[in-house]
Amino acid sequence: MAAVPAKADQQLGSPHASGSARDEERSLPLARRVYQNFGNPEVVDLLDRNSKRVLDVGCGAGDNAALLNSMFPHCEVFGITHSSAEADIARKYMVECWVSDIENEIPGELHDLTFDAILFSHVLEHLRDPALVLTRFSPLLRKGGQVIIAVPNVLAARTRLRFLTGDFEYSPAGGVLDDTHLHFYTYFTADRYLLSGSPDLQLSCKVAAGHVPLPMLRGRLIPRSLGKRIDQWGCRHWPNLFADQIVFAAVKV
Repeated sequence: MAAVPAKADQQLGSPHASGSARDEERSLPLARRVYQNFGNPEVVDLLDRNSKRVLDVGCGAGDNAALLNSMFPHCEVFGITHSSAEADIARKYMVECWVSDIENEIPGELHDLTFDAILFSHVLEHLRDPALVLTRFSPLLRKGGQVIIAVPNVLAARTRLRFLTGDFEYSPAGGVLDDTHLHFYTYFTADRYLLSGSPDLQLSCKVAAGHVPLPMLRGRLIPRSLGKRIDQWGCRHWPNLFADQIVFAAVKV
C-alpha cells in the first residue's frame, strides 16, 4: 500500500473550497492530489530554535515549510511527499522535495544528509507500520536532534459523542475518521506506540492541542482571549477529552 499525503486529515485544498471541489480532489490518484492548509503551529512551536536543517516527512504542499520560513529564515527545509503535484508547490519553500513512498524506501540522496529535526505532522496514522518507518528515519537525525510528531486524538470530545450515538463512519472528507487512517491514537498511547521501535529516541515533550467545545458561547459571551485560556486549561487537565491532536517531541540519545 502506498503512503498517503500527510495532510489528508487537515484542511483539504483551499480553505473556502466547496464540498464538490473536495470530492473531486479526493477522486484524483494520490500522485496528483494536493493537500494544503496553514501549517501546524503546534509542531513548529516544539522545534529547537537553533535548528539549521529540518526534514518534513509527508510535507504536503509545503505548508509547514512556509511557516518555518517565516519564523526561522536561517533554517533549511527539505521535504518528502507521495504526490508530484504537491512537490511542485512545496519546492517553492524548500531546498529540495522528493517524491517517494516512505513505506518502501527513503530517497537515496537523504543518506548523505543529517538533520537537526525531522517532522511527521499527521502522516504516521496513514501507514501500515508507522513505528518501523520511524526507525528507518532515525539514522538521518544527528545526536541530540528532534523528531516531532503530530497525530489526531481518536477520543476527542466530538468523536466520543459520535461513538455514543452509534456513528462510526469513515469519511473521505478528512478528520479523525479519515478513510485513509490505518491507526488510531490517544493522548496516553501515541508516544508509547510510535516510539516503541526506537530506543534511541527519548520523549522530551508532549502537548495536547485542542479546544473545549463551547460553540454557542464563543464569539458571543466568551471573548477570544478567554476562550484560549479555557482551551489551555481544559487540555491541561483533561488532555484525552479535549485534545484534537497529540503533538510530541523525542530527542535522539
